Amino acid sequence: MTTKKYIRIAAVILTIIGALNWGLVGLAKFDLVAYLFGSLTNASRIVYSLVGLSGVYILSSIKRFV
Repeated sequence: MTTKKYIRIAAVILTIIGALNWGLVGLAKFDLVAYLFGSLTNASRIVYSLVGLSGVYILSSIKRFV
């Protein structure tokens, strides 16, 4: 597999994780990332940033996924 394919797979997985986390926040008022890494610690900020960047990547390449 090419590097670009690995990046695409990682972006999809991180976007799904972000969606599940927001679903938990909305339905159960439970932030899984904050629970696992601490509320606004460096580790949780990195996870939130990676999820956000993955969303931007998916959005920029949406034509390839549809």
